[in-house]
Amino acid sequence: MDEKHYEVVAQEEHHNLRLDKFLSLTTPLSRTRVQDLLKESAIESAPAKPLDANTKVKNREIYTIIVPTAIEADPIPQDIPLDILFEDEHLLVINKPADFVVHPAPGHYDGTLVNALLHHCGDSLSGIGGVKRPGIVHRLDKDTSGILVVAKTDEAHQGLSQQFHDRSEQLEKIYWAIVWGSPYPTSGMIDAHVGRHPKDRQKMAVTKNGKSAQTSYKILKIFTSLKDPQNKISLIECQLHTGRTHQIRVHLHHLGAPIIGDEIYGKKLKLGLWPEALYSFSRQALHAYSLSFTHPISHIKLSFLAPLAKDMEQLLQALN
Repeated sequence: MDEKHYEVVAQEEHHNLRLDKFLSLTTPLSRTRVQDLLKESAIESAPAKPLDANTKVKNREIYTIIVPTAIEADPIPQDIPLDILFEDEHLLVINKPADFVVHPAPGHYDGTLVNALLHHCGDSLSGIGGVKRPGIVHRLDKDTSGILVVAKTDEAHQGLSQQFHDRSEQLEKIYWAIVWGSPYPTSGMIDAHVGRHPKDRQKMAVTKNGKSAQTSYKILKIFTSLKDPQNKISLIECQLHTGRTHQIRVHLHHLGAPIIGDEIYGKKLKLGLWPEALYSFSRQALHAYSLSFTHPISHIKLSFLAPLAKDMEQLLQALN
């Protein structure tokens, strides 16, 4: 796509704002993107003066921004099928299968969701931060299935990121999990800080030094072992009120109800009390079931449901 031009005039209410903040408020560009463009000398003012992120805006000044044509992203486009729930020129919503990495990383340099999106979207990507790439607003672990929203444009990316960062009232993220045990009470709020594990830096944990994290939960169904009535399994619905790394997995473990198949936060259990399918389940039984948010451009409320992943459905059938 061709380069974009923006021209904005500072009003009285903008007087003495930082330049990066002013331009992020009056254009579709994020504050970080504005800072990058300033370093690239892609922003000019009238009357002319030296500019950086800290520059104080004055009433009636005119700022012109030239956003360069987006360069090609490093990941290569790959023709990988996607389960698309919604798509328009600004964003798309997909149902991510388990065992599907979102971003290229060591050990997963291709075959990722980003590779698939680059192929699917093609030239409809106008560039996130100046690069033709999809804007991943929130992430799901490789082995978590379910709904994910992706931005195609800087404007959509900024609007969605703001909703996820501010935990907007319009944003609702609901997950389903199959867990060992039956927590009491059967519904409630887990309010426990989440941070790096003090001994294992590869893990997260409930810790006083972590970030504030809240998860609402309620039990949808309880299954009881025929061989030991005290041994139970539950299907639980969780609503995220914050977005910490591994939050649901850590909070459910803290509640005494670790997710089935979770190799990091699970626990060893006695064999023979349940069908073998439960002990051999190959990933954490966690699914992003529902997502609601406000469209960042049309401002229409959107809500999506992703049917429970097939392997989790089979797990429930084995319990029945």
